[in-house]
Amino acid sequence: MSGRPNPVKHVTMEEVARAAGVSRALVSLVMRDSPKVSEKRRTRVLAAAERLGYRPNAMARGLASRRTRTIGVLLNDLRNPFFAEMMDGIAEAADELDYRLLIGTGRREAAGERRAVDAFFEHRADGLLLVSPRLPLTEILAIGRSAPTVAVARPLRDAHVDSVTNDDAAGAKLAVRHLTDLGHRRIAHVDGGRGAGAAARRRGYVREMERLGLEPHVVPGEFTDAAGVRAAERLLDGDPLPTAVFAANDLVAAGALDRFEDSGLRVPRDISIIGYDNTFLAALHHMSLTTIDQPRPEIGRLALMTLVERIDGLRTDAVHHRVEPSLVVRGTTGPPPSGIR
Repeated sequence: MSGRPNPVKHVTMEEVARAAGVSRALVSLVMRDSPKVSEKRRTRVLAAAERLGYRPNAMARGLASRRTRTIGVLLNDLRNPFFAEMMDGIAEAADELDYRLLIGTGRREAAGERRAVDAFFEHRADGLLLVSPRLPLTEILAIGRSAPTVAVARPLRDAHVDSVTNDDAAGAKLAVRHLTDLGHRRIAHVDGGRGAGAAARRRGYVREMERLGLEPHVVPGEFTDAAGVRAAERLLDGDPLPTAVFAANDLVAAGALDRFEDSGLRVPRDISIIGYDNTFLAALHHMSLTTIDQPRPEIGRLALMTLVERIDGLRTDAVHHRVEPSLVVRGTTGPPPSGIR
């Protein structure tokens, strides 16, 4: 015995036909739910298929219909709950519309995203959802010329690629306004590096700070908790320490919160923190993170339905949906320390 697992045996239509005592053509009609088959013969074929463990081959069906009813979903980072929560909406809409999903991740790298997209095309996906892609714009547009494509959380204004985005600049403005309304003046921003939406959040922060006559302080980062830890350490080494931090997303905020508390700072008494996304992490009781909400499941659902409109040929012109964010106040923001502005 080699200890190697037995290969999976794929049952064919021919084997089902032999077991049911009918032709392969009749099995094909049954699998396509054709009304031309009598109930007696349909029952016999389905019983044989179930006994043998037959599963219809979506690829073979697609060759005949030119449709596989599959959609490729590219997710930027499976460790970020933002993507899992967006998938809830995507999956719900796909179930309602009878589409299957192929899921891939680039792990925050363009090279990984290219491999995932290649796999989607190899499996003849009818369309692609690119969620916060790191790919260059030229490559996204090229993908859109090969198959119906929706870019999610990545602003586009192209005529043949649809998009669904949150207004990141408006969300950053909400964050700054909330903190200044509490009395903060020294507000730092830990940005999201090359992540989709990061530039707009950074730009919204800088513009609102300057509009209020305040000095922006941007700390380079990325959309990870580790980046939040590093940024907090950098701020702790500086002088003066800001009284508030606007983090590029909830993961960054979680990392910064952890590092600040390890240093002995009390949140929000000594320093306030606000995140972005309103993932489940933000609502956990021990974190209770003030954050900017972008409705993840609703965005995912809208993206899937937008893509299917294009797949079904209901329109040819691109649409660009923009969802407005909102502020969710919890326990990590409060007035600055007494006597400090």
